[in-house]
Amino acid sequence: MSWIKRNLYFFIGSVVAVLLMGLAGFYLYSKWQLNNEIMEKLNQDYAELQRLNQENPHPGSGQVDNIKAAKQQQEQLRQLVQKIREHFERIPAIPDLGTNITSQDYKSALDRTIAQLQRDATNASVILPPDYSFSFTAQRPRVTFAPGSLEPLSVQLGEVKAICDILFKAKINSLDNIRRVRVSPDDANGPQTEYLLKQSVTNDLAILTPYEFTFRCFSTELAAVLEGLGGSRYGLLVKSLNVEPAVTTTPGSEFMPGMPTAFNPIEAPPAMMAPPPTPVNPLARGGRYGAEAESAAAFARRYGPARGGPEGMPGGATAGGIPLRPLTPGMAPTPGYPTAPAAPAYRGYGQAAPAARGGLPTVLDEKQLKVTLNVDVVKLLPPK
Repeated sequence: MSWIKRNLYFFIGSVVAVLLMGLAGFYLYSKWQLNNEIMEKLNQDYAELQRLNQENPHPGSGQVDNIKAAKQQQEQLRQLVQKIREHFERIPAIPDLGTNITSQDYKSALDRTIAQLQRDATNASVILPPDYSFSFTAQRPRVTFAPGSLEPLSVQLGEVKAICDILFKAKINSLDNIRRVRVSPDDANGPQTEYLLKQSVTNDLAILTPYEFTFRCFSTELAAVLEGLGGSRYGLLVKSLNVEPAVTTTPGSEFMPGMPTAFNPIEAPPAMMAPPPTPVNPLARGGRYGAEAESAAAFARRYGPARGGPEGMPGGATAGGIPLRPLTPGMAPTPGYPTAPAAPAYRGYGQAAPAARGGLPTVLDEKQLKVTLNVDVVKLLPPK
């Protein structure tokens, strides 16, 4: 102890030196482990470089720099994606209030949008089912909605309206049904025919929401629908198209008043038949001797045949002072008036008019089509 007191500074310096040596050893050990990890990573990088040198295409050597070319092409691809985004605009939600939407806002917007779509269909001569709700039957009578469902419902309402505007602009004959994805617990109480079993799909670039539209039209209107979808500024992608002959020959006849349908089971109007032809008296011929022959026949019925008349002639030989000429044997009498023509068919009912001879052959006899259109609404994600 006395030695420590005499050599206090030496002792303190020795203790500090030992501590510093311990810290230096710990630091050396830790950095040695880090050095081993870096060396292992460096070996992996060398192995990757050797693998890339053996690949085709080669990363490049000398004046050829494929890595730089790849970076330039990547930048061009980003610019192309940015340019394409202009053709995939977001469809405005109805109402477009984001997360601040309330039940009252959505209720008023839903009623107003359905009324507007029904009015647009009437103006475009598009037949709809009675009091159609455009796949929002479950939400239409409600005034309060499930929590968290207002925002996706407003998005779907805007998307349905955007596609219906294209269909109405194309002048389709009738809109039969719309099917969409369930996004609300209230959809469990709606008709099953208004919903798809599919769900929205999300990838690295966008969200794809499916819809199904069933309508009736002719080929011209179908071409207008596809043209409208392709030229839309929104991201509307046609996934499938099923076309088959429509059951009814009249566009939307299942919804027309006064027709025998499931909604209005009345009888069809009776067929209009042509009246029978009026028989013509062979003796009532037009021409020079028609009146004299008729008067002679009446005279013979009352007073008997006159003397000296030709055999078989009931009117006498000198009816009206002019001798009657008998018909040549085998000659049929000519009627004085033509036979009444058959009455034309009344609006497709009754006897059909006979086909006219000659004329141009029918090249295209177009029939009404029933179309089932599956569309995906593409909603791009924000760029990273």
